[in-house]
Amino acid sequence: MLSRQQISEILNKLPSSPGVYIMKDKYGEVIYVGKAISLKNRVKSYFIGGDKRGVKVSVLVQNIAELDYIVTDSEVEALILESNLIKKHRPKYNISLKDDKHYPYIKINVKDEFPTVEKVRKMTKDKGKYYGPYPSAAVVNETLNAIRGLFPLRTCKGNLANKTRPCLNYHIKRCHAPCIGKISSEDYHKILNQVMLFLEGKNLELVQKIEREMNKAAEELDFEKAAKLRDQLNGIKAVSEKQKIIFTDLEDRDILALAMGENLACIQLFSVRGGKLLGSESFKLENTGGATEEELFHAFITQYYGDAVIIPGEILLPIELRDNKVIEEYLRKKRGGKVTLKVPQKGDKKSLLEMAEKNASLQLQNYISRHLKNKEEAEQGLLDLTKALDLEELPWRMECFDISNIQGEHSVASMVVFEGGRPAKDKYRKFKIKTVQGPDDFASMAEVLKRRLENYRQGDENFLPLPHLIVIDGGKGQLSAARKVMEEMGFGNIKTIALAKREEEVFLPNRSEPVILPKNSKGLYLLQRIRDEAHRFALTFHRKLRTKNTLVSELDKVPGIGRVRKKILLQAFGSVEEIATKDVGEIAAVPGIPWKVAEEVYRYFRKSR
Repeated sequence: MLSRQQISEILNKLPSSPGVYIMKDKYGEVIYVGKAISLKNRVKSYFIGGDKRGVKVSVLVQNIAELDYIVTDSEVEALILESNLIKKHRPKYNISLKDDKHYPYIKINVKDEFPTVEKVRKMTKDKGKYYGPYPSAAVVNETLNAIRGLFPLRTCKGNLANKTRPCLNYHIKRCHAPCIGKISSEDYHKILNQVMLFLEGKNLELVQKIEREMNKAAEELDFEKAAKLRDQLNGIKAVSEKQKIIFTDLEDRDILALAMGENLACIQLFSVRGGKLLGSESFKLENTGGATEEELFHAFITQYYGDAVIIPGEILLPIELRDNKVIEEYLRKKRGGKVTLKVPQKGDKKSLLEMAEKNASLQLQNYISRHLKNKEEAEQGLLDLTKALDLEELPWRMECFDISNIQGEHSVASMVVFEGGRPAKDKYRKFKIKTVQGPDDFASMAEVLKRRLENYRQGDENFLPLPHLIVIDGGKGQLSAARKVMEEMGFGNIKTIALAKREEEVFLPNRSEPVILPKNSKGLYLLQRIRDEAHRFALTFHRKLRTKNTLVSELDKVPGIGRVRKKILLQAFGSVEEIATKDVGEIAAVPGIPWKVAEEVYRYFRKSR
């Protein structure tokens, strides 16, 4: 905790400018990020008021060991920076949006000559166009099925240049076969533009566009084309009729409602696109103790819309926010167009908001019942471990390391992170063992700990902060190997234990006898969870590497295939599995592969089936 003199020095240095303040604990971990119109006034408010500040703020202040700040030119810039820093550090005292999963998107690789439309779980900084996030994979799959039934786009993967005949989709009129030149890139992109209108909910505009094309085809006596467009039109209308029109203005808008618990809240989001209610989703907000409705909406809007691909022009709320204009400007910059926050007073908008509020209350009760059970178990587990292992403080951040290999082949390691007794999956890390030959788990564990601590020492943000407790999957040998490296590197102060599988014995450094936790101990359950998760994560990575290497090595067994030809084939078809499905002509069509070699490849995979 900061002394009065340190607090006074900090407050004296703070400017009255807008900006962001960053609070850290004694380990250097960011524990809170906030924005302010006046940095001096906002930060000062944390250190005055005593008990009136609330429990959460009091605990936060007690844990502040360092305070940094960044001055910005405006409150909007401060809001953008605050949002980015919260997303980056996930501070434990900030209100946290928990959706428990990566919501899916639909991606179109618009820069490709003949793009595909596909489902993805993450947005990446590429040249693709993304739609979403969608509330569930089922909604995405339903949307993709509708697209594939209405728009004849390719669904195949790989290099089209290497294909010599069309697939089944061409024969059933679900693809125009760009693979064999049956459609130009220009005409293909016209269809793609229709798909984008469909995904943006602009069905009326799409219908009008197809009707014009259909009428034009009929006038030109191209009745076959007109009939195809008619069938497509009927399909789009059938999909549209399933979606109830809520608003006759056909605008895009989101409706947000809130239900609050003691330290938990639920936001219900209704998505309206083109006047139709397309979906509903609930979101859990944690660490909400003492927060106002306004603060909760502020946290949700900045975190959720910070990642959203499509931001509607209107967002309906039950209350007006004091920094309304600042948030509208923030969203305008994200959207590239005007966004308005409104509080409906009557009519359909008010009715839909009330419906959203009822849904939020129901979902909150579900969250509370699950959350209380999980939270109590996690907290009791941390308390049990603190007492049983004689720790000086709760092991808030725990890291568990596991090695996975088969007779020393493809040896890998995992680092799994739990925070507050629960998995922090975005902080998991995996390693390929580089310096150890053969099945030597002790040396492998030493290498992994050394690399993890060296990454921290070099300031790698992927390995910040240091853990309160390190758990080694293994016995005395693995523990000794880990401790030796840690002490040599100057990290001997980090508490370290090993958990042996057979009897679930807990080994501590410099103690010959293990600690035996009761079978019903929440502390033992927590250790088992993190150990099992580390084992699962390492094994999954190991299997992935082993499968990849096994498949690639299959090509080495084919007569006439060396390093260069193997590379050519993999570049052409993408994978060994794909090569195995090709006939001789398709393989021989690849530049650099003679007909005789193609026959050898074909024969090899037919024999091995």
